[in-house]
Amino acid sequence: MKTSKPKTTRIPVYRDTAFHLVDIPTMKQAFSDELEYNRDPELYIYSRYRNPNVAQAETMLMDIEGSKWSVLTQSGLSAIDTALSIFQEKGSNQNWLFFSEIYGGTNQYIDSVLVDRRGLNIHRFFPEGDAYSIEKFEQLLKDIKPKVVFFEAISNPMLIALDGNAFIKKAKEHGANVIVDNTFATPYLWKPLEDGADIVIHSVTKYLAGHGTISAGVLSGNDKSIEKSALEYRKLVGHMLSPDDAARLCEQLRTYNLRVERQFKNAFILAYFLNDHPRIEKVLFPGLESHPTHFNAFKMFKGKGYGAIITFDIAGSSFEDKQHKCSKFIRLLRDEIPLIPTLGDTETTLMPIEPVWGDKFPYPGMIRLSVGVENADTLISLIKKALENLG
Repeated sequence: MKTSKPKTTRIPVYRDTAFHLVDIPTMKQAFSDELEYNRDPELYIYSRYRNPNVAQAETMLMDIEGSKWSVLTQSGLSAIDTALSIFQEKGSNQNWLFFSEIYGGTNQYIDSVLVDRRGLNIHRFFPEGDAYSIEKFEQLLKDIKPKVVFFEAISNPMLIALDGNAFIKKAKEHGANVIVDNTFATPYLWKPLEDGADIVIHSVTKYLAGHGTISAGVLSGNDKSIEKSALEYRKLVGHMLSPDDAARLCEQLRTYNLRVERQFKNAFILAYFLNDHPRIEKVLFPGLESHPTHFNAFKMFKGKGYGAIITFDIAGSSFEDKQHKCSKFIRLLRDEIPLIPTLGDTETTLMPIEPVWGDKFPYPGMIRLSVGVENADTLISLIKKALENLG
């Protein structure tokens, strides 16, 4: 009886620095083809240019994002650097507009690299209280006519959700290129490219990989000329992901939908538990109707979820009392819910706000909880016990 070979979509790990091109005509063809900057070329030359394992992971990401191309880099910040750098032109004096509530590393990159080293004209758009005003945004667009607009779908750590469709539409009406960091929402909740964004960025390190073992970033889009610029920039500055990490990423992407669906569901359950607990002063979670931007999140995500991050403030009688209780809460949970300065993993983790953000968010009792895939009742039981033992 005949048996068929098992079918698999896995490919070998190509650790080759450079690839065998057989003869001179083949080499000439390879370098001629390289001028087209194809993401998955017929002839591979050098792994800093392109690699089959990276191309396979990018194909999977294209399917998740619903994009015509995806370009992987070795970190989320290198994806941000690539996305922003390809719009820079020598001698340009145009304005660039960034929403203020974005990843701290991005803000540092803006100040240290874009302003101090490259001399760009950077403007920041600030929320009014706990939300961004679309009217103020439109007025700013008219005033400064930015070449690039950059924002995050959900801010960190206060979880301000904005109506992404409306902000993209206004920015495009005024001729801006729009870049969206969608790490917190993920493509499961929202796909900015469908609403007209030029580039969407993810720290793959977070939900897309989801296991805390890979550092990677990705930028995706539909405009082929932008893809060509991104591939060229990645090649020349060396922002290439390793083939081993790309191969492992392919495995982790297979469970992406299952993981984030569970994480978003768990976060929703935990947010309502914390919101009702007498020892919690305040809960920030876009899924709560009390959140200032709940309507934006509901409109944008269409009820599919609200992310897997919850920011909550432990009640206390003074700054020192809150600080003490926050520290004790973390000590009580550290064996089950560790303090780790990242997010998006399958394992639930936490991080205090004030030691990281300092004067910007001087809230000594505030904690950011990144919810994992564990049993929700188990997580509630652990947190409940810790809160009861605060004294």
